[in-house]
Amino acid sequence: MSCSRSCRVACLLLAAAVLTACSSIPLEQRDAAELARFEAYAGKPVDHFTWLTEYDGWEPLSPNQLVLWTDLNQAYLITVFQPCTNLMFARRIALHPTANTIYAHFDSVHVERWNCVIDTIQPVDYRRMQDDLRRQHAAEKRRQQAQKAGSS
Repeated sequence: MSCSRSCRVACLLLAAAVLTACSSIPLEQRDAAELARFEAYAGKPVDHFTWLTEYDGWEPLSPNQLVLWTDLNQAYLITVFQPCTNLMFARRIALHPTANTIYAHFDSVHVERWNCVIDTIQPVDYRRMQDDLRRQHAAEKRRQQAQKAGSS
């Protein structure tokens, strides 16, 4: 007996719900922490940014904010005007730059049927963010090892 497409989708949604429910940190708190982390490393707003290739990835952070990577270490925190329905749940987005440049208040992030006009663009010091996260993880690991050694 084969499972139809809707059956598979329902199973995947159920699995995602179970995994989310099993997490020790509620989804809203994780989303808020992720947004706060990017905001902490975001610079002052710029009116545009330029890149010469396709974007390297993106991640929704809130109903009107996303981070967009233009390469491995270059990221931008983009805030769009509301409403931008389904940004948090979009599987893909599209950007249509003008001569390889994205402008705030002019260009849009296309999410399904919505054109979400960009309000602000903030460069993120993503390399420093990753370095700080590595240091935090290493310090946590050393602390845990010291606790284990102290309790033995």
